[in-house]
Amino acid sequence: MNILVRTGFLASTVAALAACASNPVPAEKKAMADDTFGAMRTTVHRDGDDLLSAGLGLAGLRGAQPTFADSQRPTASEARRRAIYTSWRGIADLGPLGSYGEIYGAVPVVTGREYSAFATLAGARAPHRVLTQVPDLFDRDRRCVVVTASSGSRGIYGAISLAGAWGLARGCAVAYTDKGAGSGYYDVASATGVRLDGTRGDAAEPLEFAPPAGAEVASSQAVLVKHAHSGDNPEADWGRHVLQAARFALAALDEAFPDQAPFTPDNTRIIAAGLSNGGGAVLRAAEADDGLLDGVVAIEPNIWAGQGGRALYDYTSEAALLLPCALVDARFDDVPFARTNGLVPPAWRARCATLHADGRLTGADEPARAKEALERLRGTGWTEPALASAAASIALDLARAVSVTYAAAYLRSGVGDMPCGYGFSAFDAGGRVHAPTATERAAWWSDASGIPPGAAIGLVDTRGTGPDPELPGLLCLNQLWTQSDAAGERLRGNVAKTRARLPREGLPVAIVHGVADGLVPIAFTSDPYVRWLEANGRQPMYWRVANAQHFDAFLAFPGFGDRYVPMMPYAYAALDHLWAHVSGGSPLPAGRDIATTPRGKGVLGASQLGAIP
Repeated sequence: MNILVRTGFLASTVAALAACASNPVPAEKKAMADDTFGAMRTTVHRDGDDLLSAGLGLAGLRGAQPTFADSQRPTASEARRRAIYTSWRGIADLGPLGSYGEIYGAVPVVTGREYSAFATLAGARAPHRVLTQVPDLFDRDRRCVVVTASSGSRGIYGAISLAGAWGLARGCAVAYTDKGAGSGYYDVASATGVRLDGTRGDAAEPLEFAPPAGAEVASSQAVLVKHAHSGDNPEADWGRHVLQAARFALAALDEAFPDQAPFTPDNTRIIAAGLSNGGGAVLRAAEADDGLLDGVVAIEPNIWAGQGGRALYDYTSEAALLLPCALVDARFDDVPFARTNGLVPPAWRARCATLHADGRLTGADEPARAKEALERLRGTGWTEPALASAAASIALDLARAVSVTYAAAYLRSGVGDMPCGYGFSAFDAGGRVHAPTATERAAWWSDASGIPPGAAIGLVDTRGTGPDPELPGLLCLNQLWTQSDAAGERLRGNVAKTRARLPREGLPVAIVHGVADGLVPIAFTSDPYVRWLEANGRQPMYWRVANAQHFDAFLAFPGFGDRYVPMMPYAYAALDHLWAHVSGGSPLPAGRDIATTPRGKGVLGASQLGAIP
């Protein structure tokens, strides 16, 4: 892997923009001059390495996790290879029954170059990481860029299985942003964070995230996570992150092909595509766009419509509190993740008892309380398919983890005390807090999802006590949304900044969502968002996919994949249609409900995916 760092990047991009000033362009296109980028790092990926799989190929992505020659000091290329592996495995269904690479999807060898930098939005405290992949087969006659944002709070490669897999083999450059989150964790004890190349360094050099100089870090915060601890509210700026990544891509293409520069929105098609939080991010970019983008594809977007719908924090904190008890109901006996060896998890039974003792449930016995919790969730809009797949989010502690991290971001608590007595720390195999080892720290950037727990980092809950130790903290998180004290007002005020506005008029938009999504339920997000768009004269392409939930990667779990179909085939198809529309004028298909057949216990077949438009 060859490496070149260009320290004069910002000056050169602004100069290039000035050279184009004779061609009038809208304000958003000229905003490069206001962007702040650190030094650009350029790497070459050929000869056993590549852009899409770091040389692993589909077989390697399905195989064992790549190792580090020195577990405490991985090289930059080793860290990158493992980060790409983790990003693929965290999103796509690569299991033996999933048929990835056989009836849909592919992982071809695509050689080329990567250009990366730390970028900072005006008004933000912490940078977001941007990266552009330029394939050797880039089509300089039909210039195209796919810009994307990581799903969840993942690191920079978090959308590679969507945007990279679709765009690189087609000769498009692919631009990524971690949208102000990512896995560049900072260890307080060793005072180390993550450099641009993915290796660890100290605060004397540029890091993905570090506490402000002189800041007093709360004692409960042994590990700092950018999404929670930056002091920013990154979700409010998701659209700006995406647009800045797109502008970075144009500058990177100028670096890649100086004889054909400048690359501008007038001579380069740019489409935005994202999944989950990344889907929300590209829709937020659509509303802030002033001509930079040619189209948008959002898959299972975390989006809060300008009218209707529910905010992520609202339904996630509700789920963390009530769903464990609701899942005790006998109707979930055959639902994957809802039972352990056929039995209800004791912690979920305890939740029914403690909510009753607290006066929040009134049922006379456990079955009555479970039914009451279930009816309360139905009353706020939860559907049966969403409740069933949400059992996985509860069993894996995702709902609580999301609520904790987002509460800290919305309250902009920085590196001080996190809300409700939570913190992040390293845990050993026995579940005990301990000082992170050099081996653990070395793997965080490659292995972590951006929101603990994971990669040997877990939640510290200082309020945890009693028969249901998670309850005090969860009640606190829930009350931040429902009560009118100062903290609640501040949290809701920052959540309000995440509410969507209408996309730029005339911008083609495609949205695809699984009807059984239990993490970002369609009833709270895409359904009301599309109704709102249509009420305001927009005409998005909207596909609702039956028997599809949020996590394709979960389909590899025994029993879980039997009930569902993957979302990625529909995502790739939506990108195909959007691209045909913006590049060749083909009409976008009408919105529709797509009927499917659950995979069952066998290998996924094409017929089970239904009639993909």
